[in-house]
Amino acid sequence: MCPTCKTTLDMSTSPIAARMKTFIRVRIAAGDSAEQIKAQLVAQFGPAILAEPPKRGFDLLAWLLPLAALAVGIVVVGGLAWTWSRRRDSGAEAREPDLDPDLERRVDEELARYED
Repeated sequence: MCPTCKTTLDMSTSPIAARMKTFIRVRIAAGDSAEQIKAQLVAQFGPAILAEPPKRGFDLLAWLLPLAALAVGIVVVGGLAWTWSRRRDSGAEAREPDLDPDLERRVDEELARYED
């Protein structure tokens, strides 16, 4: 069990994972802090070893691009929905035919019979 991360270290059995586990155990026994061990692993394997990219420099794009894509998607879907609803409303008014005056009078007479 890793005392700093409170998880078991037996998740992977690959040679590199075994080497990393041994390194971590040795550094813990030497009294290094979790941050020191993390910094040494990043120095040895690069920032790809981290579960999340750093929030600075070029790596900041990994955080910002998904948020920007989500915002653009919301704007596009909202705009399309607004356009579709406006077109639908105006189209309903334009398609409503006028009744023939004689037919409209007959409909009114029939409706009047049921109102009493």
